[in-house]
Amino acid sequence: MTPTPPPARSDDPMEWLNHASDSQAMAWLHGIYEHSPWVVQAALHHKPFRSLAHLKWALADSVSRASHEQQLMLVKAHPVLAAKPAKGLTAESQQEQQLAGLWQSTAAQADELRQLNETYLKHFGWPFIIAVRGPRGLGLSPDAILAQLRRRMSHPPAVEFHECLRQIHRIAETRLNEKCQSRPLLGGEVWDWHEWLAQFSDPGFAERGELSVSYLTPAHVSCAQTLRLGMQACGFDEVFIDAVGNVVGRYHPRQTGAKYLLTGSHYDTVRNGGKYDGRLGIFVPMACVRELARTGERLDIGIEVVAFAEEEGQRYKATFLASSALTGEFQPDWLTQQDANGVTMKAALQQANYRVADIARIHRDPSQYLGFVEIHIEQGPVLHHRHLPLGIVTSINGSVRYLIEISGTASHAGTSPMHQRYDAVAGFAAFAVYVEERARRDSDSVATIGMLHVPQGSINVVPGSCHFSLDMRAPTDAQRDALAHDILQRLRDVCDERSLPLKIEETVRASAAPSDPGLQQRWEQAVSSLGLPIHRMPSGAGHDAMKLHHLLPQAMLFVRGENQGISHNPLECTTADDMQLAIDTFYVLINDC
Repeated sequence: MTPTPPPARSDDPMEWLNHASDSQAMAWLHGIYEHSPWVVQAALHHKPFRSLAHLKWALADSVSRASHEQQLMLVKAHPVLAAKPAKGLTAESQQEQQLAGLWQSTAAQADELRQLNETYLKHFGWPFIIAVRGPRGLGLSPDAILAQLRRRMSHPPAVEFHECLRQIHRIAETRLNEKCQSRPLLGGEVWDWHEWLAQFSDPGFAERGELSVSYLTPAHVSCAQTLRLGMQACGFDEVFIDAVGNVVGRYHPRQTGAKYLLTGSHYDTVRNGGKYDGRLGIFVPMACVRELARTGERLDIGIEVVAFAEEEGQRYKATFLASSALTGEFQPDWLTQQDANGVTMKAALQQANYRVADIARIHRDPSQYLGFVEIHIEQGPVLHHRHLPLGIVTSINGSVRYLIEISGTASHAGTSPMHQRYDAVAGFAAFAVYVEERARRDSDSVATIGMLHVPQGSINVVPGSCHFSLDMRAPTDAQRDALAHDILQRLRDVCDERSLPLKIEETVRASAAPSDPGLQQRWEQAVSSLGLPIHRMPSGAGHDAMKLHHLLPQAMLFVRGENQGISHNPLECTTADDMQLAIDTFYVLINDC
C-alpha cells in the first residue's frame, strides 16, 4: 500500500491528518515536540481534529495529562540555549535560534548567557526554555532573552516548571504554523496596534519606558486622537470623540433601522501597566470592521465600537465614569472632584476641548441595541495553566471593600506581660488566616487583605493600632454577602475576645453582573466553531461590561495572558496567535447575530 503523501501547501493539513494512519501522522508531526514522540502519539486520540487550534490544544492536553516524570523528560529534552551553533540541535531548534538572532550575540552577551544557563541549570535541574520566536512570532533579541532568563531565575521551582511547559507549547505552536503554512496575520497586526498606541505615556513614566495613561492627560488625549484616526482608517462609517473622551466608531448595518451590537473596552491604564488590558477589546473589533469594510460587506446588525476613556480610576475617584455616561449614570458632582494637583475634572475636560454640557446626551437608548460584548485579556492564570487560548465569562464578580482599624494599647515590648497586652497586630493575625480559609470554602470566591499599616510602629513597642483593607468578591451577590458576613463576624469575635475596639468602613459595593445566557451561548458557539473546547469561568476583575450590564444584556470573552497571566504590569502579554483566535471568534459572533 502506497503511504499517503504529506499535504501540499494548498491542501487542508487537518483533513489530511484526520485520514492519515497514526504512523503517517507521527512521521509528519515529528519534531514538533523536541525528542518526545509520545506527545503526538497521545494527542492522536483526539482525532478527528476540527482545526489547527484543536490540534494545538490536543497536544498541550496530552502533556497536561502525562505524569510529572514524563513532563520532566520533555523539559530536559530541550537543548541549552547557546550564542553560537551547537552540536546536536534539531533542524527546528537551529532554525528558531537563527531567527532570534541569538548567534549574533556580542561577546559580553554570550558570556552572560553561558553563566546564567549554568546557574539556572544548577538551581532548577533542567535547561532554561524560551520560545525564541516570542509572542509576536518574529523572534526575540539576545537582550530580550537574557532579560527573561534573569527574571525567571527568581521563580519558585513549581512556577518555573509550568512556565517551561508553556514555552514548550509556544515553540510547538510556531512549528505547527510553519508546517501548516498558517500565519496569524490579523493577530500580528493587532499586536502592532498595541505597540502603536503604547507610544503615548504620562510624564514621569514615559522617560523610563513605562506605560501610564491617566484620564485627560496629554497622553490620554493623544491616545483618543490616534484611535479616532485608526477607526477612520479601518472604514467605520461614523467616528467621533464624545464629551467624556470616549472614541466611538459605528459601522452601519445592511438595512437602515437594524439594531447595533455594542462592544469595546477602555484605553486608559494603571500606572506602569501593561499594553493589553482594555485595549485588546478595542482593537479586535476594529480589525473585524476593517475586514468587512475592505470587501464592502454589510451585516444584518450594525457594529458600534466604544474605546472607553476611563475605567481604572487613577486620576479621579469616579471609576467607570466613561461607561457610566452611556448608561445615564454619570454623576454631575463628579465634575468637582480634584486630582492630586487640585485640577477638577471639569477643568480637565475643558482643557481637552470636550463639551461638558453634552455629557447628558451620551446616554444610549437600549432599544437600539442587541447588547454589549467585551473582549478582554484574562488578567489571571487560569487559561494559562489550562493551556487554553480563550475562556467564556459566566459572571463578573460582585465585590465589597472595607477599610478597617483595630485599636489596642501601645506599650513597652519588654515590660508588658503577654497576658496583659492589647496587641492590635496580634488580633489582626488571629483573624487574617481565617480570611483565606473562608474564601477557599467556595470554589470561586476570593478575599484579599491588600493593605496593612501599623501607625507609629516601632520594633520595641506593642502595636497600639492596625489599619488594613479587605476586598471580597464572588460570582453572585448572595455568595459575596455570605462571605462578607462570615469574615466580618469572625473579625468582631476576635476583637471582642481580645478587648480590642474596632472600626469598619465600607468603601465599595458593586453588584455581580451575570452574563446574558443568549449572548454567552453565542460566544460559546463561536469558540466551538474554531474547534476549541469551552471553558466557563467568572471574572474576578471589574470591567466596563459590569457597568453596561445596568443598561443592556452583556457577555464577555477572555483571552489568555502569558507570563502566568499577569496583568496591571509591564509583563502583561498575549500572543499574536491568541489574538488571531479572538478576532476569528468575534467575526463568527457578529455574523451569527
